[in-house]
Amino acid sequence: MRLLVVEDDRDLNRQIATALAQAGYAVDRAYDGEEGWFLGDTESYDAVVLDLGLPKKDGIAVLKEWRAAGRAMPVLILTARDRWSDKVQGFDVGADDYVAKPFHIEEILARIRALLRRATGHASSELMCGPVRLDTRSGRVLVDGNQIKLTSHEYRLLSYLMHHAGRVVSRSELVEHLYDQDFDRDSNTIEVFVGRLRKKLGIDIIQTMRGLGYVVAEPDADQRAARNGKPDAAKTS
Repeated sequence: MRLLVVEDDRDLNRQIATALAQAGYAVDRAYDGEEGWFLGDTESYDAVVLDLGLPKKDGIAVLKEWRAAGRAMPVLILTARDRWSDKVQGFDVGADDYVAKPFHIEEILARIRALLRRATGHASSELMCGPVRLDTRSGRVLVDGNQIKLTSHEYRLLSYLMHHAGRVVSRSELVEHLYDQDFDRDSNTIEVFVGRLRKKLGIDIIQTMRGLGYVVAEPDADQRAARNGKPDAAKTS
């Protein structure tokens, strides 16, 4: 998942971005409204953390222009303003959630997880596909109850595919959502990460759709039977 943090307080921006990166997200940063608006208008983000009191362009104006242009990514507003009217205005122009300063970083992380779950149609913080379970709170991935160690890029890839389970995701979409702005993006590396993931998971829930991309789906009967050490009942009956 790729996120954007738009906050003019550089220390706070760094703290939020660092916490999000440690939680397994790719993170871009902007320090004023004009830069934030441009990035949100031209790049693909899964969610945005947006301060209201920005220089050059106010956060409300930024959000209003994004929504007018059809940019539908979830937006979490940060603000030192505590008037109920400011909150109402933020929601009315398209905010999805609201946090007043000061706040705990853990709250930002929890609210971002909730926004991403709702945006992709998941009710639980645990994503499951066959024997594979991904806990978005802890960043742990388990197969048959056993934890699997993944690199940050492997985790991002699996997380994005599992958030969008059942939908074919193209390589170009994966590149747009897995890497931050400064990363040297190469779609060929996606195949390498997929190969590593399949090997580590030990079961092929990531299916290749030739010419289209990848999709996470439940393992077929043959894979389940082989994993359980039993012949496929349908074939032996």
